[in-house]
Amino acid sequence: MNESCELGSTILPYRAARLRATVVRMSYYGQAPHLGSALSCLDILLAAYGGVLRVDPQHPDDPHRDRLILSKGHAAMALYAVLADQGFFPPAWLEAFNQNGGRLPEQPAPHCVPGVEAATGSLGHGLSIGLGMALALRLNGCGARVFVVLSDGECNEGSVWEAALFAAAQRLENVCVIVDHNRWQATGRSDQIMALDPLREKWEAFGWSAEEVDGHDLPALVSSLRRTPDGTGRPRAIVAHTIKGKGVSFMEDDNNWHYRIPSDAELRSALDELDCP
Repeated sequence: MNESCELGSTILPYRAARLRATVVRMSYYGQAPHLGSALSCLDILLAAYGGVLRVDPQHPDDPHRDRLILSKGHAAMALYAVLADQGFFPPAWLEAFNQNGGRLPEQPAPHCVPGVEAATGSLGHGLSIGLGMALALRLNGCGARVFVVLSDGECNEGSVWEAALFAAAQRLENVCVIVDHNRWQATGRSDQIMALDPLREKWEAFGWSAEEVDGHDLPALVSSLRRTPDGTGRPRAIVAHTIKGKGVSFMEDDNNWHYRIPSDAELRSALDELDCP
């Protein structure tokens, strides 16, 4: 089970940059959108798999493993890149992302590759799936945890808050939600489309133990995620403040990259900036 992370070294930031370059290439060669969304949650996934989750890539179906569900399935490029980096499947499979004959669809299919826990992308369902897993784990006397990564726009869905009420009522302290709060949705700013703020206080009002963190501070993310369960008997919610398109200056906080695919020149520019030719 993996609980190590190079918190104090220069290796972890290099890994993040390298994975961002991988995601940019996947978008370009697979002609797939949602690049900005994938870049915003990549650090969350790297922190989880690199320093928190009790998982073994050689035994991905171990019944005692922690589970992570990427409910914002449109950001699957980031999940695939991190899973390959962790050894769940050969990195060469990434080259056929979103291509006929490949094993990596644009949005996750159930068990398309080792490490993918559920089909996601129809927003608002990942948390309910995770809660079902968490309840089953508790009934089986297993101490494994379930982590669910949501987008902030996904929190528009009533199904998210119905699930939040259920988790609090059942005191599912083995559940942790991480909201990728990049403040953008497909068509505009999140707080202009729905009144999401104050988001942490909303989760607390629904009976969760909640906190806020810089979603690109890897040590802070690892520290926060490791506090699951936190001893309160309540499920946990982490509001991770992120930047859409993080890591590539001309993509950062630009919502055009929700749907845009890099051109030849943009690919070269992004890889140069990430120092990953």
